[in-house]
Amino acid sequence: MASNVNPTVRRRRLGQELRRLRELKGMTAEEVAERLLVSQSKISRLENGRRSISQRDVRDLCGVYEVEDHRIVDSLMQMAKDSRQQGWWHAFGDIPYSVYIGLETDAASLRVYESLIVPGLFQTHAYAQAVIEGMWPEATPSEIDKRIKIRLKRQDRLTDSENPLRFWAVIDEALLRRTVGGKDVMREQLQKLAELSELPHITLQVLPYESGAHPGMYGKFAILEFHDALDASVVYLEGVTSDLYLEKPTDVQSYAVMYEHLRAIALSAEASRQFIQGVIDDFSD
Repeated sequence: MASNVNPTVRRRRLGQELRRLRELKGMTAEEVAERLLVSQSKISRLENGRRSISQRDVRDLCGVYEVEDHRIVDSLMQMAKDSRQQGWWHAFGDIPYSVYIGLETDAASLRVYESLIVPGLFQTHAYAQAVIEGMWPEATPSEIDKRIKIRLKRQDRLTDSENPLRFWAVIDEALLRRTVGGKDVMREQLQKLAELSELPHITLQVLPYESGAHPGMYGKFAILEFHDALDASVVYLEGVTSDLYLEKPTDVQSYAVMYEHLRAIALSAEASRQFIQGVIDDFSD
């Protein structure tokens, strides 16, 4: 199997297929758990792709669902095997948001709203270091260095000549004004924002203070979409100790509508570049 297999995406696809087989059988997750003598939460984690799926898990579930077509079983077993391969991020050891990195790595497009921090895919090395040190004051130098390297590695998707990430970011004026790391760091960071906003696959809009109340006041979020129609869109909500992934169509639609409202009231891409240049000038005084 090719080395570029994304284990996170494979787990999602496999989980979706296992859920489909369960529903075709007319069984609940609780009923399946009772048959296999496991917890209901395990079945749920297998189906939502948050847990690694072994070939034994697949074999046992296919037995419960009475799948008689050996081609289907063999295909699911192969997907389980592929899902246990390691993505590039595993080389950095234990990463609390590895699921998100796996999704972002395979995404076709990403829409984000950020209110306080420059989006990670846009951050310079100096800004990333200042942010990480400020947000995780108890982190060791090695932990800080690892987080910086991962953040910068993720940015390869923006410069991928064959498959660049379509990135749309709406950012609040507050993150442009907050002095992170000092004026020199902010000036460099804002210049990078202005430069990246010129790329054809990147759209950057600023939401100025004068916009008043808006849907983004609930907090930051990201919407990931994928090339394959089999891979459902995901809304990502980052937390301090745990993250939330929303995949129900109604949830994704709600955030998509929120995002359209944010895009509508934000400055245009060109006006946003001019706005950012004005803030750069303020940091140059």
